[in-house]
Amino acid sequence: MTGLDLRELECALVLGEELHFGRTAERLYLSQGRVSQLLRSLEDRLGARLFDRTSRRVRPTPFGARFLTELRPAYTGLHGVVEQARAAARGVLGVLRLGFVGMFDEPLSELTGTFGRQNPACHLEFVELPLSDPFGAVRRGEVDAALVLGPVHEPDLMLGATFARHPQTLVLAARHALAAREALSAEELAGCPLIDVAGPAPRYWRESMAPTSTPAGLPIPRGPRISTLQEGLSMIAADRGAMLFCAPTAAALWRRDLGVVPVTGLPEASRALIWHRDAETAAHRALAQVIVDHERASHEGAV
Repeated sequence: MTGLDLRELECALVLGEELHFGRTAERLYLSQGRVSQLLRSLEDRLGARLFDRTSRRVRPTPFGARFLTELRPAYTGLHGVVEQARAAARGVLGVLRLGFVGMFDEPLSELTGTFGRQNPACHLEFVELPLSDPFGAVRRGEVDAALVLGPVHEPDLMLGATFARHPQTLVLAARHALAAREALSAEELAGCPLIDVAGPAPRYWRESMAPTSTPAGLPIPRGPRISTLQEGLSMIAADRGAMLFCAPTAAALWRRDLGVVPVTGLPEASRALIWHRDAETAAHRALAQVIVDHERASHEGAV
């Protein structure tokens, strides 16, 4: 066998999973004709048929089944070597210390998992940051980048990507009178104390977490001041006040002693990837690209 072609091997492996030329073509972003061409070329190199195909079904031949079983681990290892070499060529190496504010939920796990698969030579380490100081660890060099709640208006920090825009919801004690409501307007927050976030978080950022007035200008009473997410949840459960979160985070936080109510009339909540302007690396840019690609795919899937 000469002239090894990774695309032919990939095509055979995917067809072995899908057992359908159309679905294989979709996964590989190829035409069905190109899939057939790649498969015939590989079979010619091997000197044997890998699949029996009729108008109704596709299935591996006995030889093909053995070949695919032996090929998969070798191909997976080779693919990993190639991806590692590509990452090294881009300079995406070493350790990226990534801070996060609030919940490290499933969407963040999915994003960082994609980054890890695409950049196996770069290892992520995670550091939880307090609500009261979302930017300090980046400035002090304690983390290389951070996933924080938006907005971010810090001149010394680079905004790599903004993502996860969702409507806001109010999390409050389950026994609170408003907890049974299906939705609230932003103006109704005037009757519900919001738990405040302590400094050194800048005022505009704390206002986004706990606005001091409604869109029409009605004052919103202040609840106790907290520094961490767990402190906030404890105060909410004790019915000392409520907090605003994006809808997915609120859903992830739900427990029996808490209520979650959508709020209309407020700007969408968002998350942001940030790093110090003087410390940008290829790893920062690669993680930002993962986020941009994920947001684009999510938007296209929703259209």
